[in-house]
Amino acid sequence: MDKLRDLVIDMPSDREITLTRSFDAPRELVFAAHSQAEHLKHWWGRGNPVDIEIDFREGGRYRNVEHAADGNDYAFRGEFREIVVPERIVQTFEYEGMPGQVAVETLVFTEHDGRTTITSTTRFDTTEQRDGMAESGMAQGAAESYAALDRHLATLR
Repeated sequence: MDKLRDLVIDMPSDREITLTRSFDAPRELVFAAHSQAEHLKHWWGRGNPVDIEIDFREGGRYRNVEHAADGNDYAFRGEFREIVVPERIVQTFEYEGMPGQVAVETLVFTEHDGRTTITSTTRFDTTEQRDGMAESGMAQGAAESYAALDRHLATLR
């Protein structure tokens, strides 16, 4: 559970999960780490090897395939609906292992005194989908990915 200490998880409604985490890096850099393949490959997927395809523009798509230590590949995809550099990204999110269950993620980047806080709100179609995501190990995976992002950002400062 120690990896979860920096990650705040909330369920503000019956169809949403919010993750909040702060980083010791300027907002422009944290935003770039979410929008550029050369950064994403270092932290997305908990730091495991990952193939990144990204067309970062409104209407553009992404696909990330994590090559996990358990020998399995985990693929996720989505489309960018709204981009406000360096403040906000709205995108869809779909785990290819559960096709058709598409959530909408809103990432908000705020900076205060050189630290950036990411607030990620994921909205699901149903309470059951939200609860399934919450029970899937999502919190641990997000905490591991954000820890890998923290390590990556440290190399860029």
